[in-house]
Amino acid sequence: MSSSEHILKIGITGGIGSGKSAVCSIFAYLGVPVLYADDIAKELSSTDSAIRKKIIAVLGESAFQADGSLNRSFIASEIFSNKSLQQKVESIIHPRVEKEIEKQIKELAHRGQLVAIVEAALIYEAGLYKKLDAVIVVDADESERINRVRKRDVVSEDAVHSRMHAQLNVKNKLEKADYIIYNNGTLEELESKVQFLYIVFKQLAKEGSRV
Repeated sequence: MSSSEHILKIGITGGIGSGKSAVCSIFAYLGVPVLYADDIAKELSSTDSAIRKKIIAVLGESAFQADGSLNRSFIASEIFSNKSLQQKVESIIHPRVEKEIEKQIKELAHRGQLVAIVEAALIYEAGLYKKLDAVIVVDADESERINRVRKRDVVSEDAVHSRMHAQLNVKNKLEKADYIIYNNGTLEELESKVQFLYIVFKQLAKEGSRV
């Protein structure tokens, strides 16, 4: 993504229930384009025949629904406790997602956008952070994150803990972060934090500075 010199590329990530989607929504409301790596991966997996063939070779025909879309629950159950299988699937999808993100960012730069957001749960795990100018990690107290996920997905506390432990340790993400948004308060407080960063990023982009 380094060829898009005139646009600031900001990554957003965070643990489950941290509120990274809310942060992205606020940036989008402020007029910043948001690219969702997971949505791009879903789209490519359903439309790119080369990816489809490779995934079927690794996981079998059950990896796809009858309509051609990814069978996400099946894939999750297959790779959840099998690290080598997970790495195989990720090595098929991640490079193509990265290329598509690069392509879309170039298009945004050509249209005169100053800042673009890339939201990805696996920004560090997939190495995507290396191609971005900075990464924001959204975090919240564990109890707050558990409550949000339980309300959103109607799942047990044990299920939320399992999903949390499957992700990269939040402490590691916080140590690598360029910016941290703590999201323990109200939506108004979160909006204020995001608006502040938006002003900073816009100014840096206008000056042609790196973050």
